[in-house]
Amino acid sequence: MKVLVIWRLLTVGGVNAGWRNRAIYFKKYGIETDFMYVKDLGGMHIMEDVATVYLTNDKNEIVNIIEKNKYDVIIICDTKKGYKWVRKANYKGPLLIEARTPEIIKLTRHLPDFDAVQPDRIIVPSHHQKRLASILIDSNAPYEVIYNGIDTEFFKPLPPDETHLNKNPIIPKDKKVVAYIGRLDGRKNWKLLMEIAHLVKSERDDIEFWIIGGKNSVQKEEFETYWNEHGLTDMVKWYPVIPYQEMPHMYSKVRQSGGCTIATTKGESFGNTFIESMACGVPVVAPGTSSIPEIVEEGKTGLLYIEENARDATKKIYQIVDAPEYYQTLATNARKRVVSHFSIEKCAESYVRLLHELTGGDGHPSN
Repeated sequence: MKVLVIWRLLTVGGVNAGWRNRAIYFKKYGIETDFMYVKDLGGMHIMEDVATVYLTNDKNEIVNIIEKNKYDVIIICDTKKGYKWVRKANYKGPLLIEARTPEIIKLTRHLPDFDAVQPDRIIVPSHHQKRLASILIDSNAPYEVIYNGIDTEFFKPLPPDETHLNKNPIIPKDKKVVAYIGRLDGRKNWKLLMEIAHLVKSERDDIEFWIIGGKNSVQKEEFETYWNEHGLTDMVKWYPVIPYQEMPHMYSKVRQSGGCTIATTKGESFGNTFIESMACGVPVVAPGTSSIPEIVEEGKTGLLYIEENARDATKKIYQIVDAPEYYQTLATNARKRVVSHFSIEKCAESYVRLLHELTGGDGHPSN
């Protein structure tokens, strides 16, 4: 079976990380996954070692690729032009829509004209996203909630002697690390992160913040100006590029410091960094909004704070880093939850069954 995934942006974010994991898993069942992107925003290193990646904005070239490869299934993820390309290529096979964008206004822009395109399934990564998409999509196509999955043998708690301790970021002496992973933009809400850092700095000196990622973010320069002018460079360290393959080591360093990860996002359709962190035994502090309570169990695998409330977020950070026994309980529960709910075996298998069903198989991955 040959599958094409069409998405506009080749980023280092959760959508592509999730698809990387699926593509690797699909190979076990003879499913080859190609990817087509319009623009590379620094994510090529995530995908190029696992699949064929086409990077082009040339309509004729795109149509030719679709015609030439005779795909069994095409999946369009938040890319409205994709429907025109598929029609132009006279593709007649199963068509899936992945509705990933968590902002309802932006999601509206990416949806097709359902008079011209009728998908076989609308795939969403959480029940929250299903509720959001169902507001907009008046379609007869059934929804399928398929969580993102990760390789729990890649993302796992690493002992110190297996951790790349001499590579950046370096664990600070006598400080606990609170790590923010992701873009620097309005939705990811880095300004709230800086407000939290201000609060922490005014109250104690045993916590250091790491910002992981953001090299190609739209608000990178605004962030840099704020970071420097507000005197936060001493306790907020920024690492614009950490290769995907190094991320388990980054989480390991956070865990060894006795720290946690933090999200300040205004909304997520899923959130891969949550399950990565939890799989590595690192508790999560995040706002109790959108899909996040589906992933992070309040008080069991992490702590959820009142949305946009820096004081409450700070309080939750302290609850975790100041209670070693509770920390270990959270870490153990977090790992168990990812293995049971978000492992690639569990999540990608649902996708494999669906692909077999749509292409005339009996729906079992073994076939």
